[in-house]
Amino acid sequence: MNYVPRKDDFEFVANRNLEIDLNFASQGYWKGVAIHFFKNRIAVAGSIIVSLIILFAIFAPILSSYDYHEIISVNDSTGKEIIARSLEPQIAGDSTDFFADKTFLFGTDDMGRDLWTRTWQGARVSLIIAFVAILIDMIIGTSYGLISGFFGGTVDNILQRFIEIIGSIPTLVIISILAIFMDKGIGLVIASLLITEWIGMSKIARAECLKIKEREYVLASRTLGAGSFHIIFKQILPNTIGPIITQVMFSIPVAIFTEAFLSFVGVGIVLPQCSLGSLIEAGFNNITVLPYQILPPISVLALLMLGFNLIGDGFREALAPKLEDM
Repeated sequence: MNYVPRKDDFEFVANRNLEIDLNFASQGYWKGVAIHFFKNRIAVAGSIIVSLIILFAIFAPILSSYDYHEIISVNDSTGKEIIARSLEPQIAGDSTDFFADKTFLFGTDDMGRDLWTRTWQGARVSLIIAFVAILIDMIIGTSYGLISGFFGGTVDNILQRFIEIIGSIPTLVIISILAIFMDKGIGLVIASLLITEWIGMSKIARAECLKIKEREYVLASRTLGAGSFHIIFKQILPNTIGPIITQVMFSIPVAIFTEAFLSFVGVGIVLPQCSLGSLIEAGFNNITVLPYQILPPISVLALLMLGFNLIGDGFREALAPKLEDM
């Protein structure tokens, strides 16, 4: 018996009442990364720490009553100038003789400058170094590693031997040589980062490129006539961005610590400018008699490095989530 179709055997999909299970709804890659990142409370805590330090570094020196290089002083009844040297933390109204009407939340240093303003000005310098490290890693390190891994052969051998030569020279030797030809300051710190900071990133990018460059979509692009640099930066780079972001997050604390170390040993930021490293060095010289001076800069530096490390851990887990977290 032949079956005769009827009108109500079929209906348009648009007319159906479809209930989509949101747990299994498709979502973009970066949306999934964001969801996993913000589910990680430790990573969120790191983001909050870094965000607060950035806000204080931007606005605290602007809103402060004193400049970071200003030597605070008053005149007594005889007209003699009295400098606010090494005052302990105080709020206006305390019993300090000539400075009872002034507020120094972190106290003053041995030159009579407000440590609150200088600490957040120093945090600015450390954050500038952090963003310079990001640019160095993303531009120099990533490009160098991708080009080395993609071309391979003689090009790869030459580029990798160059990295081995640079990496074999101790950082202090490089800094000492630079200090002969350059003035002390943030320029010397950035130059030292330009020479050594990108090496770790280039190795990560090269390893990812070697893993990806033989995949089908890369071979298809090459077959269709795409140029080498188009393939590197349009096909390979977007698929290596996860490990690159993770490496960047972990390299930022290293760069901040490098600046602090250089300033601590006296080849970084010079007076009257300040950085967290130079403030720690000044506080270390007075730690036996004025221990409060070292606490603000060393606390901000520790929190800044902790925050970036927590963010790096969060990105590492979000970009490559475990099966039980899916």
